[in-house]
Amino acid sequence: MNRFLALTIVLSLGSLFEWQTTSLDAQDTLASDSRLAKPKDLNSLRSFPAITSRDQWEQRAREIREQILVSCGLWPMPEKTLLKAEILGRIERDSYTVEKVFFQSYPGFYVAGNLYRPLGKGAGPFPGVLNPHGHWKNGRMADEASGSIAARCIHFARQGMVAFSYDMVGYNDTIQVNHKFASNPTNQLWNISLMGLQTWNSVRALDFLESLPDVDKSRLACTGESGGGTQTFMLGAIDQRLATQAPIVMVSHSMQGGCLCENAPGLRIEYSNMEIAAVPAPRPQILVGATGDWTKAILTVEGPALEKIYRLFSAGDNLRYVRFDFDHNYNQTSREAVYEWFGKWLLHHPDPASLKETSYMKEPDHDLRVWPDGKLPDDALNEEQLIVSLIERCQGQLHALQPKDRPTLEKYKKLMLPAWHHTFQIVPSDNQLSVAVGSERKVGSYTLREILLGRKEQPRRVAAVMITPQRDHLQSLVVLAHPAGKAAYLDAAGSPIGLAKNFLERGQAVVLLDTFLTGERANAEAAKSRNPFANYFTTYNRTDLQERVNDLILACEFAHTHSKGRRVVLCGAGRAGLWTLLAAPAADGVAADCDTLDLSTDTALMQPDLFVPGLRKIGGFEGVAMLTAPNSLLLHNTGDRFPTEQSRQIYTAINATKQILTENNKLSEDAIADWVVTRIKSF
Repeated sequence: MNRFLALTIVLSLGSLFEWQTTSLDAQDTLASDSRLAKPKDLNSLRSFPAITSRDQWEQRAREIREQILVSCGLWPMPEKTLLKAEILGRIERDSYTVEKVFFQSYPGFYVAGNLYRPLGKGAGPFPGVLNPHGHWKNGRMADEASGSIAARCIHFARQGMVAFSYDMVGYNDTIQVNHKFASNPTNQLWNISLMGLQTWNSVRALDFLESLPDVDKSRLACTGESGGGTQTFMLGAIDQRLATQAPIVMVSHSMQGGCLCENAPGLRIEYSNMEIAAVPAPRPQILVGATGDWTKAILTVEGPALEKIYRLFSAGDNLRYVRFDFDHNYNQTSREAVYEWFGKWLLHHPDPASLKETSYMKEPDHDLRVWPDGKLPDDALNEEQLIVSLIERCQGQLHALQPKDRPTLEKYKKLMLPAWHHTFQIVPSDNQLSVAVGSERKVGSYTLREILLGRKEQPRRVAAVMITPQRDHLQSLVVLAHPAGKAAYLDAAGSPIGLAKNFLERGQAVVLLDTFLTGERANAEAAKSRNPFANYFTTYNRTDLQERVNDLILACEFAHTHSKGRRVVLCGAGRAGLWTLLAAPAADGVAADCDTLDLSTDTALMQPDLFVPGLRKIGGFEGVAMLTAPNSLLLHNTGDRFPTEQSRQIYTAINATKQILTENNKLSEDAIADWVVTRIKSF
């Protein structure tokens, strides 16, 4: 006989919901939690989600855009400092010119490239085309049958466009750091990554291009191949200045990118390159695939998936996808498909299909190089200096955002709640909550009911027990977390003990749960396979702490729907106290054991059970704590290296000092329960 009955909660506005019942086998449900399976990687097959309306897609596109910015360390967006661009070494050919360019994307970080402009076509303004390159050995100097950056830039210029090719990090002239920049996992705490740096370089390259007096700001485009294709659709997703784009041999449902420059933490946990490439819809776009690489299914999988999105905007003609019978490439055939597309949308050419390549001659590498001797400006930062500079910039942003009163607190929340959401990879709220309700039993004056929490469209399953006292005061529903799971609050006979009993004796209902890999879910084999520091793990998978925070948020969501007006409080012991603090914005209050965590260095945060990319970037534990104000906040067992000063300052600034308590020492269970219940009564 089944122990569980599935109850699917269908949420609408406010707290209204209705119950739909079907039978559900408990063991099948427990086994369906795919988080215990092999972690995803860059080659895991991806599918495009079922999108049925334009509104649904626009909401998802906003989420994708935010995720890219957070993953790349660009939320909040860095200050756009002076580019200090220099253009030099003009070479004139029959119908175009070539110049050398360098600018500073950050103070002390130099990006170099070449600028190709039309000659003999008047003063413009002309369309402008960015040209990021792929992982060619010779970078932007590559000139091979399978791909030539010079060939496309020369022909763009001949056709009447300004083309700018710029280096990937570590190539040609952009060599002050190499192409393994920020590979130490500690940099992930600040969301400092090679992909983030290259994405920012692309944004600044577009700033440079549109600053030119002979470039039409309304006709900007980007095209690149392979890794340059990744840069193309990443830029297109976050920067609406692009009028059209052409990512070549990279938009795929299979291989997502095999380099550090294509794998930022958190980027593809919920999304794939297909979805990222669809974000600019309905802006015109052409996808080019090849039969000899991972884009071989572009005619049947990726292209049609994007086409459905474009048709939601009644803009099916704004997308074209083609495939040619070659290996991985950006050869003449592929380039000419792009010439035709850009000719149509940028040049408004009467016969864009006539835009073909003619003979060309690439300039010698020495004449294209900005610093052929490898000697960069004296103020060029090395890797260590650049990382220090980026961290200091993050710290400066956080300091400037520090709330000082209620209006600045609201401003802080508006900016940082999305950052919290994407840092912890919180499952979107439109993914419906499901609850499987199991056996009910009486233990003394308490009623215990087993429940299984999940998402309708996600294989997340969290085993929990809800306990209500006979004399339920209906004031709060306390979600209790422990590193050992719900068993820590139950004796051998299943009776409530410890903190659970303390709350129940005060007339407060509790929910006990086994978060990811704890309690019933402890799984040594699964845990062993989850190395967050290897194989781009964090690009495709949540860390253990991200999973546990999501489980706590799921429990809070259930508690809110079931609360009957009660306040939902998160309370955690030991390490789990830290988990509850990080999930605190989902609750009405939190009581967190801070486990005397030493945050004076990054050592503790690099332990697998506490590792979350971007945690420092959002202000760490204290940054999240400030998002809870003015809700009740109890932080105890802090020791002397867990910061609480900023939290106390904001509660003081908004006249909510009675709602916060910080204690260096560990409080007794009686004291914790008393404080929480007292604060609940004062809400």
